[in-house]
Amino acid sequence: MNMFRRVFQLRNSFGNVISVCKSCPSHQYSKCLSKYSTASTERKRFYQDVSISQGDDGLYEINLDRRKLKTPGGKLFTVPNEALAIAVATEWDAQRGTLKFYTMHLTTLCNTALDNPTQRNKEQMINSALKFLETDTICYRVEDPPGLVDLQKNEWDPVLHWIENRYNVTIGSSSSILGPEIPQATKETFRQHLNSYSLWSLTGLEFVISQLKSILLSLGMVDRYLTVEQAVLLSRLEEEYQISHWGNVEWAHDYDMYELRARTAAGALFIQLSSENLTVKHKIMQD
Repeated sequence: MNMFRRVFQLRNSFGNVISVCKSCPSHQYSKCLSKYSTASTERKRFYQDVSISQGDDGLYEINLDRRKLKTPGGKLFTVPNEALAIAVATEWDAQRGTLKFYTMHLTTLCNTALDNPTQRNKEQMINSALKFLETDTICYRVEDPPGLVDLQKNEWDPVLHWIENRYNVTIGSSSSILGPEIPQATKETFRQHLNSYSLWSLTGLEFVISQLKSILLSLGMVDRYLTVEQAVLLSRLEEEYQISHWGNVEWAHDYDMYELRARTAAGALFIQLSSENLTVKHKIMQD
């Protein structure tokens, strides 16, 4: 049987080439790829080439030397659009001698969306996200020292006011250990908004919220009012204040900041790529 395979070359930001396959024969996935997590798992790279292909159902797959990637749960690894497939393939192609799974955030988010290890439905995911409203980072304010009080007011209040205006809700802030009392109408407004998200987008949003400890900063970033760098700094405002006064272990601070930015950026990118039907135009492909 004759098989035709169109391969475009996409040069990614790492300067490597990823093959984008428009048609590819089906291959059984090798058992050499065991289940993995984002903890501290590493293993030797066992493949040479990374490509993507589109299945008969329109979903995109990731191929490692033409062997199809599977999730830790054993499902075929598929994503809804070409752009997300290329982003995931870039993660795999960027790995060198050792596969560092804990750096592959997009792959992990896709695995989570596909396997749904906690077996939650959309309503449960929305409820989980909304719980952060009651403990949101930027809603809790200190009473002293004065310098930190002013810093929180100057840096957090503009975000809070923007969110209230953007969604026409009332949130407020409080220095009480109980936090502000969020009106039920506000919760319902955010519930309706989150209900417009797909399960994949909710997976990404929940990941970002867990990094920033704030649904408000997360929404501000998703709505592009905040950059990733701004959202991360605002989520660490008190810590940065303490460091500016008492100093820090420089390498540890820099590493923590880098990791938080990387995870947050990956989550934001995942939300964007999974919420739209994106197709990479052939004109950006390089033969």
